[in-house]
Amino acid sequence: MMKSDTDLDLVFKNAVGKKVILNIEEPKNGVTKAEIDAAMQTVVDNYIFATSGGDIVEAVEGRLRTTTLDV
Repeated sequence: MMKSDTDLDLVFKNAVGKKVILNIEEPKNGVTKAEIDAAMQTVVDNYIFATSGGDIVEAVEGRLRTTTLDV
């Protein structure tokens, strides 16, 4: 039997240029690129998260990642 799991990875850069990935488990079905981009820009514009390398300053990419497990 196969089991699939989808996560949403939001990739940002922080103030020192390091990559920061926020992982969201089980995003809503049918989420669009426009919705992902808008959410990422909100994170950047409102300084919602700080990292060890400072504030998140740039949205790099949002990607849906599906993992299929053979159980």
